[in-house]
Amino acid sequence: MANNHTGADILLSDGGLLCIRDQKPGAAHHYLIIPKEHINNCLKLQPEHIQLVEQMRAMGMRILHMNNVSDSDIKMGFHVPPFSSVAHLHLHVLAPVSQMCHRSMLCYGPQSHWFITVDDVLSQLKTRGKKQIPVLPLLTFSNCSRFLHEKLRCG
Repeated sequence: MANNHTGADILLSDGGLLCIRDQKPGAAHHYLIIPKEHINNCLKLQPEHIQLVEQMRAMGMRILHMNNVSDSDIKMGFHVPPFSSVAHLHLHVLAPVSQMCHRSMLCYGPQSHWFITVDDVLSQLKTRGKKQIPVLPLLTFSNCSRFLHEKLRCG
C-alpha cells in the first residue's frame, strides 16, 4: 500500500507519508494517511512512534484544509484488529461526520468497537507507553462479517 500498489492517486506525499482517497469511502471526504515504514497496525505502535502518528494527524488536517473542510466535523482514527482489512498501518480521515450514513457510523463512529481515534492512540502512547486495545463486548468475526462484505450504501 505504501508503495502505491493500490493504483490510487497520491494526493500528498511528505517524507515518510502518503495520502490517498479511500477506495470505499465512508464519508464525502475519506482519505488514508499511510506511512512508508511498515507497521502492521495500531496495536504495534510504541512510544517511539508518537512523532509519526502526530505527523499522520497533521497530514490529515492538511488534506482537509486543502479541500476546504471544517475542523469541527471530522473523525480521524485507526481500525483495531481483527477488524482491519489491510495489514499496514493507515489513518482514516473522514468528513463531514454529521453526514455519514448509519453503516459508516458503525465502522467509524463513537460506538464502534473496531475503530479508535488518533487522539486516543496518542494519549495512550504518551501516558501508558503502549497502545491498549479497547475492551470489546462479545463480538466475533462471524457476528460482524456481514458488514465487511456489504457494499457501502448511504441513505
